[in-house]
Amino acid sequence: MNRELREFRRLERVCLEQAALSTLDLARSGLLKVADDCRIAAEAIEAQSPRGAFAEAVQALKLALRPKGTSKRH
Repeated sequence: MNRELREFRRLERVCLEQAALSTLDLARSGLLKVADDCRIAAEAIEAQSPRGAFAEAVQALKLALRPKGTSKRH
């Protein structure tokens, strides 16, 4: 997952750099859209990754407080 995050961030940076160099509006617009998509993907990956010991403690607390007797099946 860390590799994917780095790759999306790298692609975002490359697209932004190429958009800044582009002389064609259509190419610039497309590159900016791809950069935005890469940013969104990277942020989604970051949101899924744990943030250290505090995040682990919060997750453990959530699991401990979750009702154990209920089932989601009907």
